[in-house]
Amino acid sequence: MVSIIIPVYNQADKITKTLKSIENQSFRDYEVIVVNDGSNDGVAEVFGSFVKNSKDENNYLFINQENKGAPAARNRGFKEARGEFLFFCDADAVLKPEALELLFRALEDNFEAAYAYSSFYWGKKLFKTGLVDEKKLKAGPCIHTMSLVRLRDFPDGGWDESIKKLQDWDLWLSIFMTKGRLGVFVDKVLFTVSPGGTISSWLPSFAYKLFPFLPKVKKYQEALKIIKEKHGILFS
Repeated sequence: MVSIIIPVYNQADKITKTLKSIENQSFRDYEVIVVNDGSNDGVAEVFGSFVKNSKDENNYLFINQENKGAPAARNRGFKEARGEFLFFCDADAVLKPEALELLFRALEDNFEAAYAYSSFYWGKKLFKTGLVDEKKLKAGPCIHTMSLVRLRDFPDGGWDESIKKLQDWDLWLSIFMTKGRLGVFVDKVLFTVSPGGTISSWLPSFAYKLFPFLPKVKKYQEALKIIKEKHGILFS
């Protein structure tokens, strides 16, 4: 079974589309765990309305907690998860109907892979991930949070709640450093994330070289430094 864990903070206007895209998955063996991270926009009522009108026979769980940030919300959901596979889904994402099935098949065909990942759209911007080897993984963030992870390879301590930015990169590095495993790439675009969410601060790659004085660039570089120091990666 796949445990789909959705941290949500004030995204009541988007989460219904996310839940509907999950309901429309061709892969049917899943549970959905939504963790409300201190929202004040009525997301609980929106979730309740969806479940009430849903024909989906899979299990849904809604958890309330005070605002602690996305990593803590993901960890809270993980504690309740019953599946052998974990899928941390953004509350502003819409999955293609075949998304879970293709990711699951990729892991079935590649037993040594810790997770399966794909390309995606952020709004109209295509992020074509491509195959990520050890060198590319250590060079910088390149794999989205929304990848299908084997429970056996998920870090014992879960998401590092002290990491405020680039938490996805930290997770994949932690899996590689502790388990010695990488992921398998599914060469498809399997989901779309709405602008304004977790990666809304995206800048074109040239901006990081030409405009190092920009506040967003400074924060990004500081986050890189924190994670590289944590994992003992040499700076370049």
